[in-house]
Amino acid sequence: MSFNKGILFIVSAPSGAGKTTICQAVLNNIKDMHYSISYTTRNPRGNEKNGVEYFFITKEEFLKGIESGKWAEWAEVHGNYYGTSSETLNQVLDAGKNIILDIDVQGTYKILEKYPDAVTIFIMPPDFNTLRIRMESRAADSPEVIDRRMKNAINEIAQKDNYSHIIVNDDLDKAVSQLTSIIKSCCINS
Repeated sequence: MSFNKGILFIVSAPSGAGKTTICQAVLNNIKDMHYSISYTTRNPRGNEKNGVEYFFITKEEFLKGIESGKWAEWAEVHGNYYGTSSETLNQVLDAGKNIILDIDVQGTYKILEKYPDAVTIFIMPPDFNTLRIRMESRAADSPEVIDRRMKNAINEIAQKDNYSHIIVNDDLDKAVSQLTSIIKSCCINS
């Protein structure tokens, strides 16, 4: 009797490129896909709810998780901590189910150390001007935070060629369709 593990899909993009929106749409298209909810020390934005978009925890709780080995990956990004639970990933994958992670470039490299067979996808903004407009339209961050995110975007985009797949989000429906196709293709071929 053979037992197949699930497939881990990692989606990264600079802040404002649309990765979370695209991932959520794909989850609506692919019914058996799980979504790994990251933990963060940042404050909720707008209508974000704990346990839906993120698990919002204190910096002290996060640091305890680092000490105890709770995180499959973690990073300090834009002045806040973000992390992925090892326990969650292992439970889903060991059950033979597929899971999608919406994480930054730093996190991708850390995840690949532990899960080298993960499928990596990078979401590109159409251009830097569009990226800034998207961040500003969220009205969630100060101009200083947006400037920091724009500087980080340059470094993140420089890493795009290290990913298995690149999608340019110049049309949301097209980007969702492309990510859906990549996932379905990988699942058929596994």
